[in-house]
Amino acid sequence: MADEKRCSVRLLVFGASLRGGSMNDRLASLAATVAEEKGASVERASIKEFECPSYDLDVELATGVPAGAQALRDKLIETDGFMIASPEYNASMPGVLKNVIDWASRFRPQPFNGKQAFVMSASPSMTGGKIGLWALRQPLEHLGARVYPDMFALAQSHKAFDEAGRIADPKLQTWFDSTIECFIDLVEASKHYPHLKKQWVEFLGERPDDETTRVEMGETAATV
Repeated sequence: MADEKRCSVRLLVFGASLRGGSMNDRLASLAATVAEEKGASVERASIKEFECPSYDLDVELATGVPAGAQALRDKLIETDGFMIASPEYNASMPGVLKNVIDWASRFRPQPFNGKQAFVMSASPSMTGGKIGLWALRQPLEHLGARVYPDMFALAQSHKAFDEAGRIADPKLQTWFDSTIECFIDLVEASKHYPHLKKQWVEFLGERPDDETTRVEMGETAATV
């Protein structure tokens, strides 16, 4: 049950599989439902909205950043945090997801910086796709996203959902619910704590170089 005293929290939620009816899209839908039950406002999206041609600096210089990356950037700016349900392809993330992350990172200011993130996966395997989530953490954290430590990996996902679209194992569904609630609490604190400042240095610790270094500083808004 949502806490009536919760401050406003807006989340972007999407699955990272292009396949219609994918297990990860089902998991994203469930996460969106739970987040709304816990008091968050949810922007539900599809990875198809963010498709881009393969990243190419020549294309960027000639025609700019493509519409798919622009769409992701706009939704990130409009929300306080994001949740991605990503399948595991060969022990990593889908190429379509990595590609749009690369494209969206080209914007100034860089839209992942300072955003709270929650990553999850669904897979028929016994590991639930968790190896791929470790790969996904790397570019997100490099870009300044605060990726929640607990990652949800739904094993044997082909038989994990009930007819209502929830997780059939009640204990696992309870853990899923409580983890998302804890994530929302963190997003809320990050957004509304009035003195929280942020700084992102892309290559922190390396010799400063104007050609390769991006530094962005700012202060989060205090909204009550």
